[in-house]
Amino acid sequence: MGQYNLDRIFKPQSIAVVGASEKVGTIGNALMKNLVTGGFEGMLLPVNPKYRTLHGHDTFESISKIEKNVDLAIIATPIDTVVDVVSECVSKKVGGAVIISAGGKESGEKGKKIEEKIQKIAYAGGLRIVGPNCVGIIKPGWKMNASFASEMPESGNLAFVSQSGGICTSILDLALKDHIGFSHFVSIGSMLDVDFGDMIDYLGNDTSAKSILLYIESLTNFRKFMSAARAVSRIKPIIVLKSGRSPAGAKAAASHTGAMAGEDAVYDAAFKRAGIVRVDTIQELFDCAELMAKQPRPRGSRLAILTNGGGPGVMATDTLAKYGQEPVPLAPETMQELDSFLPPFWSRSNPIDILGDASPERFSRALEACFNANNVDGVLVILAPQALTAPILVAQTLVATMKGRQYPVFTCWMGGKSISSAVELLNEAGIPTYDTPERAVRAFLYMVEYAINLETLLEIPPKLTMNMVFDQPKARRLLADAPIRDFMAESDSKELLMAYGLPVIRTEIARTEAEASTIGKELGYPLVMKIHSPDITHKTDAGGVCLDLRSDDDVYKAYRQIISSARNYKPDARIEGVTIQPYFANPDFEILLGAKRDSNFGPVILFGMGGIYTEVLKDRALGLPPMNRLLAQRLMQQTKAYRLLKGYRNRTAANMELLEEMIIRLSQLLIDFPQIAELDMNPVLIKDSKPIAVDARILVSPLETPQSLHLVISPYPEDEESHMVSVNGIKIFVRPVKPEDAPLFNDLFKVLSPTTIYYRFFGILKELNPAMLARFTQIDYDREIALVAIEEDSENDKMLGVARIIGDPDGITGEFAVLVGDAWQGKGIGSKLLEKCLSIAEKRGFKTVHGIVLNENKNMIALGKKLGFEVAREPESGDNKLVIHLGTCC
Repeated sequence: MGQYNLDRIFKPQSIAVVGASEKVGTIGNALMKNLVTGGFEGMLLPVNPKYRTLHGHDTFESISKIEKNVDLAIIATPIDTVVDVVSECVSKKVGGAVIISAGGKESGEKGKKIEEKIQKIAYAGGLRIVGPNCVGIIKPGWKMNASFASEMPESGNLAFVSQSGGICTSILDLALKDHIGFSHFVSIGSMLDVDFGDMIDYLGNDTSAKSILLYIESLTNFRKFMSAARAVSRIKPIIVLKSGRSPAGAKAAASHTGAMAGEDAVYDAAFKRAGIVRVDTIQELFDCAELMAKQPRPRGSRLAILTNGGGPGVMATDTLAKYGQEPVPLAPETMQELDSFLPPFWSRSNPIDILGDASPERFSRALEACFNANNVDGVLVILAPQALTAPILVAQTLVATMKGRQYPVFTCWMGGKSISSAVELLNEAGIPTYDTPERAVRAFLYMVEYAINLETLLEIPPKLTMNMVFDQPKARRLLADAPIRDFMAESDSKELLMAYGLPVIRTEIARTEAEASTIGKELGYPLVMKIHSPDITHKTDAGGVCLDLRSDDDVYKAYRQIISSARNYKPDARIEGVTIQPYFANPDFEILLGAKRDSNFGPVILFGMGGIYTEVLKDRALGLPPMNRLLAQRLMQQTKAYRLLKGYRNRTAANMELLEEMIIRLSQLLIDFPQIAELDMNPVLIKDSKPIAVDARILVSPLETPQSLHLVISPYPEDEESHMVSVNGIKIFVRPVKPEDAPLFNDLFKVLSPTTIYYRFFGILKELNPAMLARFTQIDYDREIALVAIEEDSENDKMLGVARIIGDPDGITGEFAVLVGDAWQGKGIGSKLLEKCLSIAEKRGFKTVHGIVLNENKNMIALGKKLGFEVAREPESGDNKLVIHLGTCC
């Protein structure tokens, strides 16, 4: 829905419970009781709906007790009555609703139709809805338990959103036991309206939520989800447990939520691209929740392990090794500090084994030594119950040592009855506890994964050393002539790839023995001959490949053999002759590069080991377009083949930039032509470092989707490029910002005066740090409009200015900013950039654009007035707020 703000649901001043009645044991009564018990401080209105019986069924009559402009209605009536209840809520201008009622689309066609009616009424009236078929929502900091879960968790900084009510109540029970606090606890149900994308957006802007945990069975609006997650994961971690990894699990999830799940590997690729950390089990989700809720996030993977037993330390080390990590080596100064008080027989390495007779003081001093080490990012303290160790005393000492410190420390108190009181003490003090070293280390590594994700999100992609040119008209003609829902002829497939600059081996088609002989003499020997049939995918299996043909006689024999074998393999196959191409003997590497159109996430790029063993080795990685060099590099790095491609023994390393370029060109082909359903380049041979595709198959299937909307990540909007001339005659290329523009931003910043910097950034700024550069250049084109002015006649790209409008998640409001280098101010550049940004915003459906301008910035205020902005002084700061209502500007 367009109305994004969910404050009236999550920060209500008044709540009406629709379904509370005199009857004992109703869900409505339980909801009222929980709200009262939880201490909700706003107005509570129990509403007992009136029904009349018609043909044996209760029919809704009215909810006249509900007052106008109530913030939140919690609806717990039979699903058949909810349509009328929602209609009444709309007429009374209720802010939002939580529908507890089950029996919607998950129950079948009848329930689906009821949900559709509810959705239509709510959308028309601007009513936001959580549910139906949900447990409700809990906001401990607001003293609001608007759910039928009987207990309120502690207040904290962790937001939890679940599609499953059962998972909700399980996590809640564990949280109560381990004293884990939440900012939001949301059962999202069937997602009739508010979905995961909405919740990520809302929680991303709520300062009380520091981390977000999601339990997902299926997604609805995939593009909105990706957009929200990519934006929010830069500022707070998002941890996801996605069920349905197996086909059977996906089917079960689908029947439970009424939506079909996509291939799990594609979800993995999407989560990686969005910066989301994915866990595998409920236990891991809860372990991450405990670590995030109680401790600051680690900066890196350098873990110190402090233990009073060698075995548990080895178990922790083995778990690190399983995931490609190892305990951090101890620095000489740390060794010296530990030597000063530990017994002579301590381990003298990490894990730091302080021996079985370790006293609480020894634990405390060893922990202090880890705090003092500059090369340690976190500490795991392991205690194994021993005769000379009192777990409760060690726990008390640890709590005292940690007091006032913000440092990633987590514990593993091993055992049962003897350590229970110590574990309770640690939980109450906000120190995470785990019952095994493996669980503790795995939770830590998930947090490290987020830190690595954050680091990679800030990396600046390098530019290609050459400009890429695409023959779009030729590609369009080839696809227009392609068979519908069938594979293109191999020759046409290769022509299409060549139109987008992909290196493809020369291939000729021979339909007779005589044609094969003529082509063989023309190409020269040695040659490769393959069956040419749209019905035979695996040519080798069909006996349809002959290699290293070195004479005309070899060509004749191969032709007869291939045609005969193919007919025996598949008698009904359409055989259209053979293809002939040069033979590459002993290539250094064979890889696969391809694509598949996923029904949920759109086109997905596949890279991996190629050749006849592709499906056996299954060494592959998936990525989503659009791609740049950095993303292409990361895609390749996920495969085992990558290490080989970098050079192995006597094999020449592949030209990695050429491979990156191939991936980017394929990405652009998929962006431009949604009708490509499958594409295979297998194998791509690499010889003397250069790649070339020797086989290609492309399946074409129409897709009724507007340009670029078949992607879940918005591509570079080429249609927003334009040209202008400044007042003093400078020719300027105006285009959307690109991720590779970071060096240009740095160059522009260096020529700004202190006054211009102050006007733009509202303070003193000496440089643009990596996080700022990433924020300015790696934008979501769906949410943000950012145009840069590039001088056309300059030898190297020179950025003269930039303007942007950052859209709110509602898609109808945005905030503008303009920056022009001092040397080019007053030349009409800022005016043109902002004017074009406003024009694009209006086309996209923005209604209002605003911005804050310092009172001293007279030129910007004058520019705003010229473009039609209203100017008003902010009473508290004295700054000026400029607002324009689109439809009246430009």
